[in-house]
Amino acid sequence: MSKLLIVDDERSLREVLQVVFKKEGYSVALAVGYQDALLQLKSNVFDLVISDIKMKDGSGIDLLRDVKSASAETLVVMMTAYATTENAIQALKIGAADYILKDNENFIDEMKIAVSKSLEFYRLRQEHRLLKRHFSHENGLSNMIGTSGKMKELFHAIETVGSTQSTVLITGESGTGKELAARAIHLQSSRSEMPFVSINCGAFPETLLESELFGYMKGAFTGATINKKGLFEVSDKGTIFLDEIGEMSLAMQVKLLRVLQEKKFRRVGGTEEISVDARVIAATNKNLLKMVAENKFREDLYYRVSVIPLEIAPLRERKEDIPLLAEHFLKKFNAQMQRSILRISEDAMRCLEQHDWPGNVRELENTVERAVAFETTEEIKAERLPPKISRMNPSEINGSDKIPESGINLEKHIEEIEKSYIVEALRKTGGVQTRAAELLKMSFRSFRYFVKKYDIR
Repeated sequence: MSKLLIVDDERSLREVLQVVFKKEGYSVALAVGYQDALLQLKSNVFDLVISDIKMKDGSGIDLLRDVKSASAETLVVMMTAYATTENAIQALKIGAADYILKDNENFIDEMKIAVSKSLEFYRLRQEHRLLKRHFSHENGLSNMIGTSGKMKELFHAIETVGSTQSTVLITGESGTGKELAARAIHLQSSRSEMPFVSINCGAFPETLLESELFGYMKGAFTGATINKKGLFEVSDKGTIFLDEIGEMSLAMQVKLLRVLQEKKFRRVGGTEEISVDARVIAATNKNLLKMVAENKFREDLYYRVSVIPLEIAPLRERKEDIPLLAEHFLKKFNAQMQRSILRISEDAMRCLEQHDWPGNVRELENTVERAVAFETTEEIKAERLPPKISRMNPSEINGSDKIPESGINLEKHIEEIEKSYIVEALRKTGGVQTRAAELLKMSFRSFRYFVKKYDIR
């Protein structure tokens, strides 16, 4: 229940507003004027103050200043029978949420709307702050796990780099956490309050990547029915993260280089030069210097994006971090699947520590996720891990699962197998999820988690 303080030296109006706002569900206190309001503000905290501007013992404008100096979060709605533009402007400049005229025939309705909107805006602002705090926790240094020497060096580098405005190039194998490092840099910087925008340059053909980065004008191409901002515009005053920059075509590299040099670009189909102030963080799992030597990556762009280079070590080079990471993922998926698995067994942990992790941290995360889904006891056992990790003899693997000469995307392949088994189990049980979960020796919560993850309908 929001607490209101109504301040006016006119008794009838105070009592009318008290009745109105009590019916609306608010807790209401009354003050007979400026001095009485000051006394009440010393002993109570109010969510919103409604105050007249002209009172016998003081000014509502002075009260507004007193309220804001005591509690910047307290909202103030001003009301007056003697409206002047100067008073209105002054009140809003000091921090009044709204300004209502008493002699308006819709005064009560307007006051109800002003109070409701002001409190709703305050609630949304508080939610925004909480979300930002949660985002910072989820994406900052506190969410990067590791005590190895290499990780400590990385943490120190991120803290140091964050305070600069320089372009950063993060290198490392797939799955090492390059985007997480980029987000942590952003949150350590003076731009942390502004947008962080991420794009995978390898996920788009050249023409689509250009329109994603720079936006387009209506009619620029078939399907361009409106003007649209690009990600550089969206990230103005913030950070743009260009993942897999090594996949960018030479033509796009030229356009990116111009943005980095001149801080300007044009939308696709546009003629206007748009200025932008976005910090660029790039990442790649490729050797860009080798690509420069092979004329696959522009040398001038390489030196532009690698002003500050950061390298993230693969998991096999920091195996002392594996137990910490595994326990972290166990807690994460326990919460997501509503499970209560207490620990990872010694044998299972030994298997995790001895594996080389070609897919790095992402592979470890996926491994723990599947183990949590299929484990039926209070600890994850070695047999719940994939054969390649639990050291099952490769000769025991079905011939149909042999690796083809062209290679295989193991992570995607395993996900497709999981999805196909879930779909088949649902087919066999006529869509009854509890029975399908039993067929797959999974808990119902884990089964439901994977149904949602793979969007199976």
